[in-house]
Amino acid sequence: MSMPTPEERAGEAFTEAAAEAVQTSTMAFRLMMAIADAVRRQQQQKEAGREEELPPVEKAVPEATEYAKKYLPPDIGTALMDGADWPMLAQQLMALGGAGVDLEALMPRVAEITVTVRDAVAEHARKALEDEGAGRWEAMLREAVPAGPVREAILSSPAWPDIATKMASLDEKGVDVRGVLAAAHKEGLGVEQAVASSLGAAAPSTSRDALLAYGPLTTGLDVPKNLTLKDRARALVQLGVRDADARNVRMVREAMPGRERDADLMVSDRHWPLISLRMAEMESRGEPVAEHLARLMQDTSWEKGTGTLGTRLVRAAADALTRPVGDAAGASRPVVSSAAAKATSPSVGPTKGVSVTKGGPRPAEPGVAAHRDSGPAPSKGRTR
Repeated sequence: MSMPTPEERAGEAFTEAAAEAVQTSTMAFRLMMAIADAVRRQQQQKEAGREEELPPVEKAVPEATEYAKKYLPPDIGTALMDGADWPMLAQQLMALGGAGVDLEALMPRVAEITVTVRDAVAEHARKALEDEGAGRWEAMLREAVPAGPVREAILSSPAWPDIATKMASLDEKGVDVRGVLAAAHKEGLGVEQAVASSLGAAAPSTSRDALLAYGPLTTGLDVPKNLTLKDRARALVQLGVRDADARNVRMVREAMPGRERDADLMVSDRHWPLISLRMAEMESRGEPVAEHLARLMQDTSWEKGTGTLGTRLVRAAADALTRPVGDAAGASRPVVSSAAAKATSPSVGPTKGVSVTKGGPRPAEPGVAAHRDSGPAPSKGRTR
């Protein structure tokens, strides 16, 4: 017997999720009937001093079945009537009618509530299943494809879930998905350049945000040339930390107990996405991010200085995250040459790059971003 394909497994999972949504909606119906019956009983006891008995099952079931078929969607109605407690529910429903409740007005409202519950549960399950399936492939995509327009286009595309499904199918058949992604990235760059050329667009230039961020904040990071820090949501997508950012924010707040307001100022700073990216990359390498962040409370020199408190904290966090655990404050603060900064850009394409060394800029290995290395500042010239 052959194993089910990823598409078949996904179909089975969605079918199970839909069934669960219907069952949840029947629970909502039961809840409403129980509440309505309790109110009926209390009101009859209050007004007449006694509760009316429930109508006979043999009379209530056929009548309630007609109401269920008339007002409830087939899936919800069938699930209810197949349940072992349907006779009791039928009695409760018809007892409400006997007590003066207009069932022709009540049932449409009850039906609307059950449908809302069903659809909400189904949508939640659908998103959870898609996230679970796509999460693995998104991680692989980020590892196999350098940050830049191609990766951004894939992840932001409405077709991304379908792309992830195709990746899963290829993997199931023994295909090297990473190799395919690497090849697709090269082709994607060609498509991007061809389209830009046909539209008369200029070659991508380094954005002002990327240029201004160059230095200690970006050392060792793969920063896209078109980085747009003024748009927080876009920056997080460009840097590939949209999903990890909430966790990173929480980690910073936890690392600064009693100073959460200060932590919030750092997180609201426009350069925060770069700190979030560094934290995410450190976690992916298994580095103790929390231990690094603890330095923010051990050395509070960021409380004074130039710039806003949020900006000072961003700089302090970058320093705390880049120094090895155990190093004293300031022992290995990265220093960047302004001459080197002018000679290089914050990010490069996947096949070329520049590393900064003591002797000035030199060609780097293929696939290495401009910020991968930094060395001591030259003896002349100012530093950033």
